[in-house]
Amino acid sequence: MSGVGLSWLAPNLESIVSLSVVLLVIFFTLTFLLHEIAHKIAAQRYGMWAEFRIVLFGALITLLSIILPFKFIAPGAVMIAGTADKKTIGKTSIAGPLTNIIFCSVSFALTFALATSSPFFAVALLTSAFNASIAVLNLIPVGILDGWKIFDWNKVVWALAFASSVALLISILWRYSSFFQL
Repeated sequence: MSGVGLSWLAPNLESIVSLSVVLLVIFFTLTFLLHEIAHKIAAQRYGMWAEFRIVLFGALITLLSIILPFKFIAPGAVMIAGTADKKTIGKTSIAGPLTNIIFCSVSFALTFALATSSPFFAVALLTSAFNASIAVLNLIPVGILDGWKIFDWNKVVWALAFASSVALLISILWRYSSFFQL
């Protein structure tokens, strides 16, 4: 997971010191873990059984994403069992992307408080961009992604979450486009 995030940022890694790389690995890993833990907690709150499981195909694609131009992070997922209606499934599904939106918002806010020459600025900026990207991708309403389950439950909640994550991602990329070499 962290390797994928770091490979996405390869053009800028020479400007980041060792401590920053360690922090990025920690925050990229936390991004994935907190997203999945949020799903698990939400499911258990509704009385369902929930467990994280590694998915071999997803883990291999995640590993390959380090060297491939496209990035895919899905080494596993929280598996849920129990009786649930659309509302319960939707609320359980929104927990992950909402966690990323919150993590993104906090780290993006930090970029305004830090000097752009600080390695901690780069960590905050890249963490915010990574979380916004994860939220946007997870909220696409297709297939097994969270977005479909949320959209199926409540289109207004989905639209607010999707619009928020897209707005955050655009704001981050627009404000710091020179950092991302856009």
